[in-house]
Amino acid sequence: MESGLLVINAGSSSIKFAGYADRGGDDLAFLGKGQVEGLKTEPRFVCKDAAGDTVGEHRWSGAIKHAEAIDYIIGWIEENATDLRVTAAGHRVVFGGTEYTVPTRLDDRVIADIETLVPFFPLHLPHNLAAIRALTEAHPDLPQVACFDNSFHRTLPQVARWFALPRRLFDEGVRRYGFHGLSYEFIAHVLPDYAPEARRVVVAHLGSGASLSALRDGESVETTLGFSGLDGLPMGTRPGALDPGVLLYLLQAGDMDVAALEKLLYTESGLLGVSGISNDMRDLLASDDPRAVEAIDLFVYHIGKHLGALAAVLGGLDALVFTAGIGEHAPLIRERVCRQAEWLGVQLDPAANRAGGPRITTADSPVSAWVIPTDEERMIAMHTRRVLQG
Repeated sequence: MESGLLVINAGSSSIKFAGYADRGGDDLAFLGKGQVEGLKTEPRFVCKDAAGDTVGEHRWSGAIKHAEAIDYIIGWIEENATDLRVTAAGHRVVFGGTEYTVPTRLDDRVIADIETLVPFFPLHLPHNLAAIRALTEAHPDLPQVACFDNSFHRTLPQVARWFALPRRLFDEGVRRYGFHGLSYEFIAHVLPDYAPEARRVVVAHLGSGASLSALRDGESVETTLGFSGLDGLPMGTRPGALDPGVLLYLLQAGDMDVAALEKLLYTESGLLGVSGISNDMRDLLASDDPRAVEAIDLFVYHIGKHLGALAAVLGGLDALVFTAGIGEHAPLIRERVCRQAEWLGVQLDPAANRAGGPRITTADSPVSAWVIPTDEERMIAMHTRRVLQG
């Protein structure tokens, strides 16, 4: 019977999961992935195998808790993968603060420490913890590992962590952390297979959540996300970098309270707010509405602006990498970003870009550009195995 690793990414209304067979050495075989979505409304379980074929479906008649969803996932895997036994689980945890900067085996103390960080991420961490606790209660002897989404950016230099605020706030944790770290770490892991000579690299993680990160020799030295998931680029429903004076104005003159402001910043802004149509780039690209065009223009403009800033931090650029949903599947966005980065030495190959790469620049381009699919789940599985092997 093979040993199986379960990867879990829990949100407020869904639990995504992936399965891997640990065959020893470097052989970590992807088995499939799925999710339980609509936990609070009409829950639905779907699982697809490695080929993308649906191999399992289930619906509940009413809302369920994370514990029930986790229990069903484990039970379904053990019932249907009869030659596989789940021997460990790895969790994506959005934030580990300053103490947890590497993947860590979970125990009561670690879970309690993560609980103290909830005020930093009240919209995310409680759901990460709910899945951890549910799995702990259902399978108390199952080893579990937390992989923190900010830990890849632990290599940021001190100057990149500061806000120009009183030092006491920095000491209390008000600093720039960076996120999408598991995605960036995977790209850094595989990039030598694509561009082995590239030392100064900007990775564009472009999806519903979007950010850029500057890597030097595979380590993060700057990133557009800072204290929270609201900074940097405009995203699906989040505004990106915003003058703090706007928030003061909305609180004082706009008659908004903290709850209304939180809703505005996390769910009503970004591509959705500007277009008034959709937070999905696919919808905007398919639309001829001028508001959709404006939202796309804003998105591309800010990518170009931040790309220039990160190239300045790196002292030049060797390679640009596109990844995540938009980065991997929207050739028009890639083309526009590359066109406005011609001053950096990016020379687009239009045919290669339309074909999806992996290289989308000409052979003689001074700066190469690439399309590389990210795989956060595999990164979590690799970390989980490494931690448990000591």
